[in-house]
Amino acid sequence: MLDDRKLAVLRAIVEDYVSTNEPVGSKALADRHNLGVSPATIRNDMAVLEEQGYIAQPHTSAGRVPTDKGYRLFVDRLSTIKPLSVAERRAIETFLSGAYDLDDVVGRTVRLLAQLTRQVAVVQYPSLIRSAVRHVELVPVAEGRLLLVLITNTGRVEQRVIETGEISEESIGHLRALLNTCLDGLGLGDVPAAVADLPDKVGPDDRAVAASVLSVLLETLVENHEEKIVFAGAANLAAVDFSPSLREVLVALEEQVVLMRLLGETGDSSTVTVRIGTENPDLGLRSTSVVAADYGVGDLTLARLGVLGPTRMDYPGTMGAVRAVARYVGQILAGS
Repeated sequence: MLDDRKLAVLRAIVEDYVSTNEPVGSKALADRHNLGVSPATIRNDMAVLEEQGYIAQPHTSAGRVPTDKGYRLFVDRLSTIKPLSVAERRAIETFLSGAYDLDDVVGRTVRLLAQLTRQVAVVQYPSLIRSAVRHVELVPVAEGRLLLVLITNTGRVEQRVIETGEISEESIGHLRALLNTCLDGLGLGDVPAAVADLPDKVGPDDRAVAASVLSVLLETLVENHEEKIVFAGAANLAAVDFSPSLREVLVALEEQVVLMRLLGETGDSSTVTVRIGTENPDLGLRSTSVVAADYGVGDLTLARLGVLGPTRMDYPGTMGAVRAVARYVGQILAGS
């Protein structure tokens, strides 16, 4: 266990290194921080921190830099999430509230996170499996063709064209009403059982059409079990010394499966999670840290979002931005 003074020295090293990108020496710590001890005492504390693996010396005669273990202790015990200013919160709310559909919400969110943190932002679309039906629409688009529109409580809109043959407006209206009566507010995982006997509730002449509509509806649910993730801000990596691993980082970002693992599993929506360096499951991302949080509607967690950047990142500021954006995205979806 480290005493309070050594923890203060570690905090100062992390803060200075994140700010300057230069190895930190004992004299610089004594000059810039009110640690209340001499440079010699700070050197002794740094020796203990190095022996225990919290800091390292990149080369002879240099100062020290934090290790992954040092960053982890900093995040867990030494840092507090930096709150956003009133102006920043207002700007986030204004920017996200202008979105007109789910794709726009996700697009705005990923751009906003990249701009706020100057890192790579990653946003997972709301899980279709966790969504519920808000409305089903059937729209005639041509003779013998219907457009099926499925709208969920998370803002997702799925559209499919169905070849139906001849069907009257009255029959379309009746089928639409039946669908909405039995599906409104129903979780998508419960839809197949709920609509199993629906063809029996329409007239004999319309049963074939009803069966076609249900077939396409169920296919839509199956096709969209694979979740979608988008990212933005890869150009921000150019400002960071990732060499020689920059190519590996960029390759990893192109893989949807990697991005899913990167964000991790959903859990407590009030918690911001941080993965540092070697804690990341993908070898190509061992030089990065990931800060992520859940977002959702009320008590329902829908998906995750976060940012990826170098291990030398502003953890308190990044954690504050991720938490705030996740909260505002949930508010926007709840009001959609």
